[in-house]
Amino acid sequence: MPGYAELVLKGYATMLSAYQDCSSCGWELSKRTLLDNASLTRAEVALFLLCALGWTVLRQVLSACLFRPFGQWCRLLPKDVAKMPESAWKLLFYTMSWSYSSYLLFFTQYSFFQDPPSVFYDWKRGMEVPTDIAIAYLIQGSFYAHSLYATVYMDAWRKDSVIMVVHHIVTLALIIFSYAFRYHSIGVLVLFLHDVNDIQLEFMKVNVYFRNRGGVYHVFNDIISNMVCVSFSISWFWFRLYWFPLKVLNASCISSLQSVPNIPFYFFFNSLLFALTLMNIYWFLYIMLFVVKVLTGQMREVNDVREYDLEDSKRAPMHGKPVEPTHYNSWKDR
Repeated sequence: MPGYAELVLKGYATMLSAYQDCSSCGWELSKRTLLDNASLTRAEVALFLLCALGWTVLRQVLSACLFRPFGQWCRLLPKDVAKMPESAWKLLFYTMSWSYSSYLLFFTQYSFFQDPPSVFYDWKRGMEVPTDIAIAYLIQGSFYAHSLYATVYMDAWRKDSVIMVVHHIVTLALIIFSYAFRYHSIGVLVLFLHDVNDIQLEFMKVNVYFRNRGGVYHVFNDIISNMVCVSFSISWFWFRLYWFPLKVLNASCISSLQSVPNIPFYFFFNSLLFALTLMNIYWFLYIMLFVVKVLTGQMREVNDVREYDLEDSKRAPMHGKPVEPTHYNSWKDR
């Protein structure tokens, strides 16, 4: 696996060379390349849309019949009862999806994680997508289509919800086009490197919501949320800002052209991956700002920035005492 310097230097040289060699690049070539290489059937599109609708219905059913009643039974604060179902739903999904991605990468014949350049070995236009990978794509693609709708109409609106909408559009475009162009192997690697952070984030938020229940402040949930917060910060850098560029971007920018000269839509896919990288850096800056404020004493404890919504948060001033309202800065997920 290369270092950052090697990635930047080789990536720049490779992309510059590819750009200089593409004398006929333009809209007409892009249109012709799309028609010649993309492979997506009407049945696949219909199944994709049906599953996206299914995720929306399933979330509403689980929220109304399980998550919200459970929060009320635990006597959470009213605002936490309203917000907890969103995190519980995402925690359930991302745990399932990341477990499946882990299974594909480490318990099957695929060696994409250990040997990232292999994602482009034996690539052929219109090649058959293995069933196990096609299932992963159907699950993730339909979920992100649901998430695009949910971010606008179902989730709590946050300071960076606009960025989140852009993120979902980029991710959905990557999933759909990588499937159509049969770049599914690298897609599995991208999904694996991102979903693990979402598990930690939503688990942390669920514990924040369960700190104050029954009018009592529960230290155990506070300790768990603090521990997961540290793990989340470290894993965000390791998975999204270390492994992702050095494994995925190196394979997509450099190895792809070595395995498949004149690979279709080279600049389009790399542009989307770079956009994803920039968003990962954007959110990591929020995480680092939070850590600096804690270390410099600007915040008395981690809990001060653990609320992600635009709404004001509440917490107990003393353990074992009724919860009193106070106001905190917002810090968003992803």
